[in-house]
Order: sequence, then C-alpha cells, then structure tokens
Amino acid sequence: MGLSSSLTSRSRAVHRPPLIALLASVFGIVLAALVVFAAPAAHAETAAPADPGTAQTGPCTPSSTTGCLTGTLAAAGGGVVVTATGPGGTASATTDDDGKWSIGFAQPGSYSVSVDASTLPKGVTLRSTDPSVRPVTLGSQTAVLIGLDGNVDGSAAAPDTGAGSTGFDWDRLAQQAASGLRLGLLLALAAVGLSLIYGTTGISNFAHGEMVTLGGLLAYVFANVLGMNVFVAGIIVVVLCAAFGYFQDVGIWRPLRKKRLSLTQLMIVTIGMSLALQYTFQFFIGASTVRIVTANPVPIKMGPVSLSLDSLVAMGISVVVLIGVGLFLLKTRVGRATRAVSDNPALAAASGINVDGVIRLIWTTAAALAGLSGILLGLVLNGVNWMTGMQLLLLLFSAVTLGGLGTAFGALFGALIIGMTVELTNIWLPGDFKYATALVLLILLLLVRPQGLFGRKERVG
Repeated sequence: MGLSSSLTSRSRAVHRPPLIALLASVFGIVLAALVVFAAPAAHAETAAPADPGTAQTGPCTPSSTTGCLTGTLAAAGGGVVVTATGPGGTASATTDDDGKWSIGFAQPGSYSVSVDASTLPKGVTLRSTDPSVRPVTLGSQTAVLIGLDGNVDGSAAAPDTGAGSTGFDWDRLAQQAASGLRLGLLLALAAVGLSLIYGTTGISNFAHGEMVTLGGLLAYVFANVLGMNVFVAGIIVVVLCAAFGYFQDVGIWRPLRKKRLSLTQLMIVTIGMSLALQYTFQFFIGASTVRIVTANPVPIKMGPVSLSLDSLVAMGISVVVLIGVGLFLLKTRVGRATRAVSDNPALAAASGINVDGVIRLIWTTAAALAGLSGILLGLVLNGVNWMTGMQLLLLLFSAVTLGGLGTAFGALFGALIIGMTVELTNIWLPGDFKYATALVLLILLLLVRPQGLFGRKERVG
C-alpha cells in the first residue's frame, strides 16, 4: 500500500513540470518580445551622441542621435518662447498657434526648461517661475508640463494640463474634479481585479501593480516600436496579460494552494514576484519613461475643464469595461458562482461549484483588467516606466480597503473616492502631499467603519 502510494505520488510529480514549463514559456515569449522589439530604445541610450552644441528647434523627431523635449501651452497659444538648457547647450523654441513646441538635443541628460514670461499674452501667467527639469533620452520624447493660469483673451483662470501651485477658484475646482474622476476610473480597472483576487483566495497580491506596468510596456512595444494601431495593440496586450494571469494560476498559485501554504507565505511570494518583475522590466526596457504614442496630446476644452482626447477616450473605455464587469458578476451564472466563492469557498464547493475554475478565471480577468489599466494610464500620463505599477500599488490597496476587502463594487467606489481625493487635494497642497491625504481619509474611515464602505462585519474569535 505504501509502495503504490509512493509510486502514485511520483507519477504525479512527473506531470507537474510541464505546467511550470508552460508558464515559463509564456513568460519567456513576453520577455522575448520586450528584448527584440524594445532593443532600439535600449541601444538608443548608449548611442554615440552628435555634437553637443547642436539642437533641433523645429518639429522634433526622435532618433538614435536625437532626444526631444515637447510640450503644449494651450492657454497661451502661439508666440511664446520656451528655453531648455543642459548638457547639449541652450536652445529656444517658439510655440505654434496651438501652443505646441519641441526642442531636440543630441546629448542626453537632464535639461532645465523655462518660459520667457514676457512673451506670454495678456491675462496668462506662470503658476511657478521655477524651471522644470526633465531627462532627455536619445531616441525618445519627453513631455514637459508647465502650469499656466489665464486665457489668451484675458479671462479668469483656465487650466493647463500641468501640475502647478496651489490656490482655490471654481474653475480649478472643476478641472481637478475632472482629473480626479479620470484617475478614479483608471484605478478602478486594476482595483476591481485586485479585490476579486483577495475575495476568492484571501491573497494580498503585491505583484498586481506589475500587471499594470506590463500592460503599459507591452503597449509601448506593439504601438510605438512596431508601429501598430493603438487599438489593435491594446487588444493584443490585454489578451497577453490575460494569458499571463491564467498561467500564473496554473503554474504557481494552484500548486501552492494544494500545498496548503498560509496566506502569509503566499503574500511573501507575491512580494518576491513583484520585485522580480520590476527589475526584469528595468533590465529589458531601461529606467527611462517610454511613450506609447509619441504624438502630443490634443487638448479639448469643455467650459472650464480641459482634458486631452486620450483622456476622454480612456475614461469612456473604463466606464464601458466596468459596466461589463458589473453585469457579468450580477447577471451571469459564472458571475454568481464567483460571488459565491468569494463569500464562502467551502460552501460553494459543497454546492457543486468548481472553485479552482472560478479562481483561475479571476486570475485571468484580474490580469487583463490590470493590463488594460496600464495601457490607458500610459496614454493619459503620456508615458510609462518600470516603476509605474509600484507607484500606484498603495493607491490600489487603499481603494480596495476603503470600499471593503473582497467586494468588486466596493473597490470601484473606493477607487473613485481615492482618485477624487488625490486630485482635489492638489488645490490646497502641493506635489505628492495629495497622496498622503488619500491615506489619511482611509484611516479616518476605517476608524468609523472598519469593514469599509461595502464590507460586512465579521465576528472574530
């Protein structure tokens, strides 16, 4: 009896490596795409620079010997002089009628960008006279956001897309509220998946932010490097991220669940995976910020609110996808099974529900949603780098905790609250202080309602 059981366990062990090998092959394909197609960007950083005294002040096109600084001063229009100073010397450019400007340098490094205030039209002022410092990387474009107040016609403050000084007025309140709604919707895409993973498995997935980064970087590879249409590239990237999530569960999480590892051990595994993915991205893509689409954002004004066309499209896609996820959870049989597993996995299994199948579906869906979030954030933020997901992870956990752990709809509303809080706080507090206020709000709410907005009270002990 002991011999047969030993042989059986050995035969099962023989069949496990192909699953892990399959996972490794899929991850290898993704890494190969990053290596092969992102190679021009990596080599561009080490390319021999041209004469450091030369600069390109016309419409700048990045190449292996040229890096571009670009920006849009929509509130100022044409005729404004922008100057950049750095390792490649000093060069100036004049904005066109749409407020767009660009300067190219053949020497990489950090450049200080300033605006000649005397060339601004009447009624338009700089929010901050301190120059913006931006890195120039050969072969890529770097967006420079400069905050302006006022309209060309001299009317009251009109928003620019850059972050500037603090101060309250109703037009700025409308602009910050719109930006908060945009951030909340994009965070919600990733937060819903993170919440579903916690609800069905109990795992706090610290590698979820890297799924966001993976989506943005793969979109850069397909849309920028390969020149695909951004919508086609987006579909391909979402499918690849979904496949990566699927094989994560096949090769890692399901075997670990069968080993009956504790939730603390599983959480440590996610932290290790997060670090491994971060440095993998940095190794193959580099530390610089890359752009999915190199064209400058097209600003669209709606009264006191100014948002780019990419932002409006991203918000529309987010709303449609989130509604689809909600209907799936409420109206479909698989969605009801998912909620049953989230409520009580043991009872769901006793009722005949395939718990492992539901969990695998959740890992797949969560990775796809995070990848989509990474694509849209890369378009809206005008760039993505190896740390994008890590920088957002605390906000994602805050949204999930605020809404109620394990509840998809709680994560949605929590993300909207966090997004609005972060952006509205920027009216009064400068810089990254706005992120601290989101965490303060989380602490205050949990003191009053420990289970979160949509969570349920549980008896302990």
